[in-house]
Amino acid sequence: MMGGGTITPPPRSSPQGLDVNSATERAMDSGASAGKCAVGEGDSSRRALLLQYRKVRAETEALVAGLSPEDAQIQSMPDASPAKWHLAHTAWFFETFLLIPNAPGYAPFDPVFGYLFNSYYEAVGPRHARPQRGLITRPSLDHVKAYRAHVDVAMGALIEALPETDLAAAAPLITLGLNHEQQHQELILMDIKHAFSCNPLEPAFRDRTVSAEPPAAPLGWNTFDEGLRRIGHEGAGFAFDNEGPRHRVWLDAFAMADRPVTAGEYAAFIADGGYTRPEFWLSDGWAAVRRNGWTAPLYWHDEGQGGWSVFTLAGRRPLDPHAPVCHVSLYEADAYARWAGARLPTEAEWEVAAEARADSTASATVDLHTSLAGGRAVWEWTGSAYLPYPGFHPAEGAVGEYNGKFMSGQMVLRGGACVTPPGHTRITYRNFFPPEARWAFSGIRLARDA
Repeated sequence: MMGGGTITPPPRSSPQGLDVNSATERAMDSGASAGKCAVGEGDSSRRALLLQYRKVRAETEALVAGLSPEDAQIQSMPDASPAKWHLAHTAWFFETFLLIPNAPGYAPFDPVFGYLFNSYYEAVGPRHARPQRGLITRPSLDHVKAYRAHVDVAMGALIEALPETDLAAAAPLITLGLNHEQQHQELILMDIKHAFSCNPLEPAFRDRTVSAEPPAAPLGWNTFDEGLRRIGHEGAGFAFDNEGPRHRVWLDAFAMADRPVTAGEYAAFIADGGYTRPEFWLSDGWAAVRRNGWTAPLYWHDEGQGGWSVFTLAGRRPLDPHAPVCHVSLYEADAYARWAGARLPTEAEWEVAAEARADSTASATVDLHTSLAGGRAVWEWTGSAYLPYPGFHPAEGAVGEYNGKFMSGQMVLRGGACVTPPGHTRITYRNFFPPEARWAFSGIRLARDA
């Protein structure tokens, strides 16, 4: 999952004599949701941005509080990253793009961290290979946490001391950094779930009681007339740069399912030989099935006699047939849709339908379990390739690499998942993954021609 915000690089000027390394760290407070702070309104907006920064950073710390150093070190596959790396990388973002250019007297915590914790920013310099992040046994987890504290002290001092005009220019980049960190909060949960699933003890990330899902209502359909529509972000509030510009699209009449596909419905596809019948699969998808030996979604375990269990962040549990199916690839989603006599929606159809049902995809809390009742259950695959909207231009400088360079070989998902941070998604939010990816909290919503 990637994303980049539309930003203007802040000026280098800062008040002389700002000693960010000796600033006193304040206690973390609750504050405004990320992406909602409007700078330029004096002390109240400065305070809101500072609270916003502290809130998001504290949420990351709370998320990993139960992980041991060994847990935080593991990298279970090349696409995943250790929790320790996520903690360091999100601090590196603020240090690299805000503190080093804008805080006179700022001393980087450790110059080698720029190599260890750069993700993919070619313009910034060389970096450690992604598939080998699990080999970074040093620095220790405690040292990485000290790095985060060092950056937090400096960022707090910078936000408080910048003149108002300079802070107004820097605020969009700070807000981008916070939304970037929220993306990594979700990635931490995705990656640790995969790592724990590979452990023969199948440990729980967090023990909790999961209530049985109430029976899903029969699948219904909402129809939409043909017409010229507008999609994409515009107006106030934060958005990643790939969400715009807002533009017109022509849509033929279509129908959209009123809920995601459930695990029980997907189990019927399996029972009907779905993974053995090539007529349902895209050519690349069928090749992936054979190459990977897929017989069910990721984390499903066949218990015999038609029964299934599933590994969750709360450990292995009996499969709840009424919960949304989760951890399927684009190929599996597309095959199921064909089997069901439907198709996947385009991302334009998805956005128009979500807008009609006033679906903000918002949630009050992060949950560790998919639920139809929870509203924001799974990211939903669309049939749309991840490509630039008409008129899209990446930001100048290194942050322009955030989104645009990934617009090849990826497919769009919409909505949000139970593990997506509250306030982080919008109707226009464009998530994206390669079509073979399954470790994201990805599911299916059907569409069809009207």
